[in-house]
Amino acid sequence: MTAAPTRDSSSLGVEERTDESSLETVRRGLALTPNALRGVWITILLAVIATAGKVVVPIAVQAILDRGIIQPEVPDVAFVAGAAGLAAAVLLATAVCNVVMNRRLFRLAESSLATLRKRAFRHIHDLSLLTQGTEQRGALVSRVTSDVDTVSQFMSFGGIMLVVMTMQLFLATAVMVFYSWPLAIVVWLCYLPILLVMGTLQRRIRARFQHVRTEVGRMLGSVSEALVGSATVRAYGIEARTRRTQEARVRDVRDAQFSVLKPQSASFFLSETADGLATAVVIVVGIVLGTGMLGIDLPGGDLTAGGVVAFVFLVSLFSQPVRMGIEMLMQAQNAVAGWRRVLGVLDTPADVADPGGAIDPRTGERSAPVPGARALPEGLLDIGIEDLRFTYPTGPEVLHGISVDIPARSRIAIVGETGSGKTTFAKLLTRMMDPASGEIRIGGVPLQLIPYSSLRSRVIMVPQEGFLFDTTVGGNLLYGRPDATVEEMRRALDELGLGTWADELPEGLDTPVGQRGESLSAGERQLVALARAYLADPDIIVLDEATSAVDPAADVRLQQAIDGLARGRTTITIAHRLSTAEHADRIMVLDQGDLVEQGTHAELVDLDGGIYAGLHRSWVAHRAER
Repeated sequence: MTAAPTRDSSSLGVEERTDESSLETVRRGLALTPNALRGVWITILLAVIATAGKVVVPIAVQAILDRGIIQPEVPDVAFVAGAAGLAAAVLLATAVCNVVMNRRLFRLAESSLATLRKRAFRHIHDLSLLTQGTEQRGALVSRVTSDVDTVSQFMSFGGIMLVVMTMQLFLATAVMVFYSWPLAIVVWLCYLPILLVMGTLQRRIRARFQHVRTEVGRMLGSVSEALVGSATVRAYGIEARTRRTQEARVRDVRDAQFSVLKPQSASFFLSETADGLATAVVIVVGIVLGTGMLGIDLPGGDLTAGGVVAFVFLVSLFSQPVRMGIEMLMQAQNAVAGWRRVLGVLDTPADVADPGGAIDPRTGERSAPVPGARALPEGLLDIGIEDLRFTYPTGPEVLHGISVDIPARSRIAIVGETGSGKTTFAKLLTRMMDPASGEIRIGGVPLQLIPYSSLRSRVIMVPQEGFLFDTTVGGNLLYGRPDATVEEMRRALDELGLGTWADELPEGLDTPVGQRGESLSAGERQLVALARAYLADPDIIVLDEATSAVDPAADVRLQQAIDGLARGRTTITIAHRLSTAEHADRIMVLDQGDLVEQGTHAELVDLDGGIYAGLHRSWVAHRAER
């Protein structure tokens, strides 16, 4: 008997590490997208050229004023024109470098983040239904859409701008020191308060942006739920209540965004104050030093008029990276919050992993197969179940040691009241989830050792709601077998007795089904789902209440299709309608997670005090009343 590898129930769900530093998050994120750093030295070189070119303006201004206008008796027009032309040429080269740099950044960021999106999306499908169910679908979607977008915005602009602005800051400082080191010190003293408080402000901003991303995910999850359930909303007349819920979610996002505003405003206020103060102090102190009003001959104090004006330009060149650096740091904290949510998906272990070799979400490479993994044998497949147990997180055990053997080509019906464990049993049988303990063997192979490529091709589940993709009827059939021809699809429909029905559709197999198949009736959606399963040609079919939501007229056609689908295959049907159970080779009765009865319809209906007999009597009485 083999126990399934499970995580502690308290850890089930999408993980998210909020205790690591921003640099650690960025490091792990870049490790997942190594192509984001491809050719980074070329990008940095372009950034250096673009940054160095900005220094030409204050230098040109100082030279033009001192050597072209003030020193000569008559302004040297040729010198002024030459200096201005040279400055314009340098600025043009700087602009070209900027354009090339930004194009490289955009391409690298988007291509690398496309890789991140694909890995996150693929990994979500590797998670069990149980893990997926811990978070709203819309919130999961937000982790591979809007959260990645925040990272994209930062990587395509903010990241390199932080590098550029840092270089510009030190370059401006170096030029200021060249002109006058006392004034350079004065400028740094004006900005020192920002440096002292920025660490505290950034920690607050990071925590609040994390809250913003969480609230955005909740809002998208709520909107998705309301859209999917729009028919129910209208049917029960609860539009106002639903609208209030959505408005509350929108307000939560707004309030979360507003919570970032206070530390952001404090950062910008300090920056603007420092800019004004530095400019004013530079003008006053520069004039004092340049005119020698203090009567002290300080090193670096021999400033010319052009030097003072150039220094004012340098203060602007110094203040720009401070302001933009603060803005980019804000964007970085938002990106880190989004990155953590994406990494949270990738950090969540695939608790139902492919034994044939799972895809590592961090590298995109397939791991080695699990020792002992092997494909299902050719030929007929029987099913052996021993001491099967299952527990949902934070809940009691819902399946209690079920043991049963299901011969190949038998038709099994599983019945029981709501909550008896029927659907859970079906999900375990098709490995949508793993049991807490016990073992399922198909064709003699433990279920957890069967590679997905083998399992999914030979064991198929048709769920209660026949989910269809937003394409045509034929397009949905191809999900069962992608290489099927039109002739093969029509033959499959004819063999299920659905050929006439398909011909009566407005455009035949080319009839669009709409989102989630909503252009078709519930019965028609189930017909397409059954035909899709038939086209896949599996050996074992698990039907989860396939006829529970259709009218009696459609039930006849559905039952005919099910009979065609079950022919020559092992079929396990979970049914509330006991008409299905009557034709089964064997009936299994579940009651509160226990397998309490099994036998043929004739055997169980005559069992005094039996659960199936009671259910059957109630069903017959209900039909008679109708």
